[in-house]
Amino acid sequence: MSSGRPRPRRPDEQLVEALIPTPLSVAAPEPAPLPTLPAPTAHRGGGVLFDVGRPDAAGRVTARALLRALGWTPGLALHVDVVTGAILITPAAHGAHVVGTREELPLPAAARHLCGIAPGEPVLLAALPCRNRIVVHPSHTITAVLTDLHARILGEPS
Repeated sequence: MSSGRPRPRRPDEQLVEALIPTPLSVAAPEPAPLPTLPAPTAHRGGGVLFDVGRPDAAGRVTARALLRALGWTPGLALHVDVVTGAILITPAAHGAHVVGTREELPLPAAARHLCGIAPGEPVLLAALPCRNRIVVHPSHTITAVLTDLHARILGEPS
């Protein structure tokens, strides 16, 4: 009967090295490089890049990714106009507004009022790189467009 203890070795027993492998030194694996995301291109979305922002109380809305995609830097003079219920922003040599130091776009009070944009309300920013412009759409416009689209998708009358 076995007592659970290993039996003592006999004096004539020897370990056979061929049966006990020597541990191999293993180098730590090289860390895999992190993939880099492609920069936004004008080919996506029919040549339009999108972002969502919320104007602050002064009417500034941050748009870093779009500004960088267009190459607009802080201090660039801008012309701001209201066209068909949206705010159209274009570079202009003698524009009355400028890209802010924190890469924000100015949305003047008169333009916000005409478009029904309140501070803190989301707006859809659409950059058109091939035309070097940004269009700011109020959320109520996007809601109306999507409501009609969803009604068509679901086969409901709008």
